[in-house]
Amino acid sequence: MINYRKDTDNIVTLILDMTGRTSNLLNHELVAAFQPVISHLQKEKNAGRLRGVIITSAKKDFLQGGDLAYLMKLEDPKIAFDAAQKLKAFLRDLEVPGVPVVAAINGDALGTGFELALACHHRIALASPRIRLGHPEVKIGLIPSGGAVIRLMWLLGIERAYPLLLEGRRYSPQEALKVGIIDELAADQEDLIRRAKKWLMSDPPSRRPWDEPEGKIPGGTAADPNLGHRIRLLTARQSANTNDLYPAKRAIIDLLAEGSKVDFKTAYRIDSRYYAKVVTGEVSKNMISTFWFDKQAVRRKGLGRPKGYGKFRPRRVGIIGAGRMGSGIAFLCLRNGLEVTLKDVSQPIADRGRDYVIERIDEYIERGTFQPEEREELLSRITTTDKSADFADCDIVVEAVFENKSVKQKVTREAEEKLDDFAVFATNTISIPITELGNAALRPENYVGIHFFSPAEKTYVVEIIKGEKTSEETIARAFDFATTIRKIPVIVKDTWGFFAARVLNTYILEGVTMLNEGYPAALIENMGRQAGMTTGPLALADELGLDLVLRYEQQAANHYGSKYQQHPAVPALQKMLNDLNRGGQKKRAGFYEYGENGPALLWEGIGEHFPVTKTEYFRTRMKDRFLFSQVIESGWCLQEKVITEPAAANLASVYGWGFPSYTGGTLRYFESYGKEAFLKRCQELQERYGQRFSVPKYLRS
Repeated sequence: MINYRKDTDNIVTLILDMTGRTSNLLNHELVAAFQPVISHLQKEKNAGRLRGVIITSAKKDFLQGGDLAYLMKLEDPKIAFDAAQKLKAFLRDLEVPGVPVVAAINGDALGTGFELALACHHRIALASPRIRLGHPEVKIGLIPSGGAVIRLMWLLGIERAYPLLLEGRRYSPQEALKVGIIDELAADQEDLIRRAKKWLMSDPPSRRPWDEPEGKIPGGTAADPNLGHRIRLLTARQSANTNDLYPAKRAIIDLLAEGSKVDFKTAYRIDSRYYAKVVTGEVSKNMISTFWFDKQAVRRKGLGRPKGYGKFRPRRVGIIGAGRMGSGIAFLCLRNGLEVTLKDVSQPIADRGRDYVIERIDEYIERGTFQPEEREELLSRITTTDKSADFADCDIVVEAVFENKSVKQKVTREAEEKLDDFAVFATNTISIPITELGNAALRPENYVGIHFFSPAEKTYVVEIIKGEKTSEETIARAFDFATTIRKIPVIVKDTWGFFAARVLNTYILEGVTMLNEGYPAALIENMGRQAGMTTGPLALADELGLDLVLRYEQQAANHYGSKYQQHPAVPALQKMLNDLNRGGQKKRAGFYEYGENGPALLWEGIGEHFPVTKTEYFRTRMKDRFLFSQVIESGWCLQEKVITEPAAANLASVYGWGFPSYTGGTLRYFESYGKEAFLKRCQELQERYGQRFSVPKYLRS
């Protein structure tokens, strides 16, 4: 597992190379293998035969994190605490043999894998744009288990360590250098080892800052009045933003505050206690399930992808429409190594799309994701045009013009005439049936819907919609295109609202219904956010457009016919649109008012037209209405085979429209809530509010 090499300068290089694995994993096997190595290093030091240690990897990764399958089953806090203490003891043994240790990072080092790098006295990383470093544990509801929170606090100070841990970003080496979690960059493998040896030969300190008698945390501790006050403000802001629904996020700020007031050894132990509490909680289970296992099932194992078709590897992508959506898709494609032809009705408009791409590239250069020398190479792969003939060599064309059936069909036909018989044509639509659009296509079997969420370059999920004539091979190709540009593809049936908009609409409609029932608008918005949604239902209604919210409900009426029961929100929506002429954000008048500059504010006249009559309200009931309505609609979608995979439903809900991440998604929320408890609560809601809270057979069974 560990190759040991010693040179004439008494520098030992330890090369991690776990047998039978494609990657190194920091598990009990590797820890056990390290024990005799560390004992030998200590003997070498005592004999005066050791100047320093370099740790690197023979794999494509430097070191991967822990066993998430094990953590999913871990329920005993004592077992979790003991495991964290054992890992911490190993890392302490590594950093206190009395000699300096360098982490020569030549591949990904994330989570527990980066813990080992932090335990080294110096960190040098290969300057490869593909490498990712850092602590993303908070993204799956966890905190680091090996003391990284305490080490980063001592290395960076509380105010720099806190946002780094809270965001859970995966840093490129250049970004990692900028934020201070590594010390140097190396051009290649040879330069990596050369720099490591040079640092060791410079007679560097062999003690960590926290082991120095006079060592101090940069910027002070929470015991300092000024910093203590700022920490309290950060805690209050976090509580307001997350409603304390995410234990890992709260644990990070509490641990930094408490750990800064005590010695390193005590802080180390406090760290293990917080970890044990977080890892055995329900939220971590929900988030690991969805953000790791469900995501891996779709991205790596192809869950939902039609079988029997070879991997589609697009080279050039055509994009019709150089607005924000089309330009965002263009940037995504460039970022992931593809060539792009961006078309609009005129060359100047197409060029504006290229300018948007340039802005995004420069933004990524500024934060270190891209390097300045990559700019020209990225831009060399985008061509702008006003001619469909320039799509001739495209493997796939994505249409991203505005939501108008005749315009979409016109640009489709113009582009298809220039494509070969094997090219895929995709439409980005949010409400027009794919079968309807595809009927006008030259090759309807190659025609597919790919619904990008806005903004395209930042969201994680796309819906892939199959029309009646779309071939299985085209669906497989669309799936592969989505994974190529690092999206999570969710296969959806061609029906009203598809999946995301259909389920999201239930949240919006429930908020509008509450307004009609006499609840204050501000209360409705706050309760939506307190339930964990990223945006209030009335703000979302404005953002989507009240006409579209109502259109989805009308499509539902057409779909279900005599079985349809009108949602109680419909009269209020009709009143807003027809009587008050307030259609939403695009009209600059909806449930909110939109000034030229400042923030959108709730419309002052809303109380006149929707009088407040409720003098009492129950927070839990309001929040349950918001969340349960979405879970129930997800169940109907699974029953009607609008979507077929619960994992896809979870991912689409949290990434697509902002269902609370702490729940793990609509179906995971149902599981963790418990079927019997959920059914009982739905019965209560149904008796009080009507048939829309009846539970589909899919969930009952």
